[in-house]
Amino acid sequence: MSNAYKDHLGRPIVAVTGMGVITSLGQGLEDNWAALTGGASGIRKITRFPTEGLNTRISGMVDFIEVPVANSVERSYAMARETTLEALAQAGLSGDFNGPLFLAAPPIEPEWSARFELADRSPPSTQPGDAYNRFLTAMREKADPAFHEAVLFGAISERLADRFGTRGLPVTLSTACASGATAIQLGVEAIRQGRTDRALTVATDGSVSAEALIRFALLSALSTQNDPPEKASKPFTKDRDGFVIAEGAATLVLESLEAAVARGARVYGILKGCGEKADLFHRTRSSPDGGPAIATIRAALADAGIDEGGIGYINAHGTSTPENDKMEYLSMSAVFGEHLPSIPVSSNKSMIGHTLTAAGAVEAVFSIQTMLTGTLPPTINYQNPDPAIVLDVVPNVKRSQQVSAVLSNSFGFGGQNASLVMTAEPA
Repeated sequence: MSNAYKDHLGRPIVAVTGMGVITSLGQGLEDNWAALTGGASGIRKITRFPTEGLNTRISGMVDFIEVPVANSVERSYAMARETTLEALAQAGLSGDFNGPLFLAAPPIEPEWSARFELADRSPPSTQPGDAYNRFLTAMREKADPAFHEAVLFGAISERLADRFGTRGLPVTLSTACASGATAIQLGVEAIRQGRTDRALTVATDGSVSAEALIRFALLSALSTQNDPPEKASKPFTKDRDGFVIAEGAATLVLESLEAAVARGARVYGILKGCGEKADLFHRTRSSPDGGPAIATIRAALADAGIDEGGIGYINAHGTSTPENDKMEYLSMSAVFGEHLPSIPVSSNKSMIGHTLTAAGAVEAVFSIQTMLTGTLPPTINYQNPDPAIVLDVVPNVKRSQQVSAVLSNSFGFGGQNASLVMTAEPA
């Protein structure tokens, strides 16, 4: 392999040759990017299920993708399928993919109401009992692949593997809000280690439900500023009160730069560095001193062979929760020091909400678009700055500025932290 295709540590350079995305702003990269840079919000009042009695009644839901069964598994699969179709088309690939699949999917089974509906849909069981018992009996006695696919989130990767002809056993992972970035990291590592020339990395989350809202509400994590919905997500402001739960998906086609060039593929960006560190402080809260996040960012920069002055833009985790925004600011301040005031930092979640499992991959796609277009997406709803968080958040309106290296952060519940460094195509 020529040195032109190796990074600073002698590993194969990993290129992005295809991207697909779905968020509450719409389907497809073109529509999403136009809405995102236009400062539009995809946060709306929830109509999928009753919200009476709930403190949070808004979300960034994806309700425009048809699914055969209205549950989180089918929604997650449908979005993953559509973003993968878009990414492969952009990459100019058809037929069997012939590379590994790394999928980030939400570890959430259907709510009980959906399980009962599925049980009622099943052929009558020979065993007596109510809907719950019929559901269990059907799972035990009837080998119906379609039935299992509709209820088991672990089947999503198998369905994608069958649809797109990936190689080997598909990998499903769930590392909370870092999942999408972790899936990308696994793809990068597979190529760097010479195990494959290409990898399909997918992240999806269609798990907005009453149960999900109640669980996150019990953690005091969600915004309760329901009216107007589009104003609820306000990262880095003084009056932020929690994140807005959302749905979405993104797919990236990764290839070794050498293989991409050999087949004449367009290179949209380079996955230059990955970093991950565990946070042992608390089950949901991040360490207040930002230590694990600091270590994650530094690990990504070191892996990329880029120093603090080499980053031109930061796609922040920026959840709009009081603690996480403060912790992320402290971690960026510790790493970038005097460079930070001159680095634009914006949060896509101000417009699309927090897509949870999908967030790291969705924001990686938007980070690459930032470099491709020379346009920095804004942080909307930035009307009341937090005086303790001094950042250039690209407030409210997009900015034209060419950057060649981007850091994207994903700091998740359960102590999962991941950061990605992406750069423009090498000359």
